[in-house]
Amino acid sequence: MRTDVYRKITDRIVSELQRGVRPWLKPWSAGNGEGRIMRPLRTNGAAYQGINILMLWSEAIEKGYASPIWMTFKQALALNASVKKGEHGSLVVYADRITRTETDSETGEDTAREIPFMKGYTVFNTEQIEGLPAHFYPKPAPRTEAVPRIARADAFFAATGATVVHGGIRACYVPSTDNIHMPCIDFFRDAESYYATLAHEATHWTRHEKRLNRDFGRKRGACPGRRAGGDDGYAMEELVAELGSAFLSADLELTPEVRDDHAAYIASWIKVLKNDKRAIFTAASHAQRAADFLHGLQKPVAAVEAA
Repeated sequence: MRTDVYRKITDRIVSELQRGVRPWLKPWSAGNGEGRIMRPLRTNGAAYQGINILMLWSEAIEKGYASPIWMTFKQALALNASVKKGEHGSLVVYADRITRTETDSETGEDTAREIPFMKGYTVFNTEQIEGLPAHFYPKPAPRTEAVPRIARADAFFAATGATVVHGGIRACYVPSTDNIHMPCIDFFRDAESYYATLAHEATHWTRHEKRLNRDFGRKRGACPGRRAGGDDGYAMEELVAELGSAFLSADLELTPEVRDDHAAYIASWIKVLKNDKRAIFTAASHAQRAADFLHGLQKPVAAVEAA
């Protein structure tokens, strides 16, 4: 088990770093972590140690959990709570030693020998559990003041009619439900970074078959967690969303911070651009169509004033 666990986690972290992603940093805060992922915590508030830190960090990133707290099924029951139907737990390990006494067949002497072992067990993030006391669920990192909203940007995205679900630490568009998922605005470093991220996901939203029906033949890769990876079709869609976000940010007079994780897509974009000299023109064209489509959903000024 030890070899499998270490290899699994090592490969996962190496893969992230090779893509230029620093999985411990986000443009929004997680679990009161001021933009960084906290050490995973047990029910009693004690921090996990060693390899379990990386295992649970990786699980939280992969599944989009904002809460740093994990517990077993029985611990949830003891708090009169229950794991949500269909949820799957995450593996953690426990290392210890057992003492075995062996008797020498020739001398008859007893010798104590310590044998190390590793045992695995399953834990659940508190976001997978319902009915827990409020303090087990994540809240935005404390701030001296709330992130101020930008009225013109709020009005723009509201007028599109896109369904935006707030909560967790993922920013993504989910085609199966046709919803955009966003962390709450107070999780972001600043309002402009929030709206630029929302513009990115709104550009993805335009690719639905009911709208612009954009499809680059994506076979692998997904936007949840905003992780780089996937095939050329995925890279093209991300490039369109990135350009769409830039176009809309300019239109809405926003100047967001340069996102650390945006750099992770550069390698895949370079590959696409090297393989097809027309790719950047295609991406820019699709991004402009997406921006125009979103602008086309806005209410005319005259209609707003007359309302």
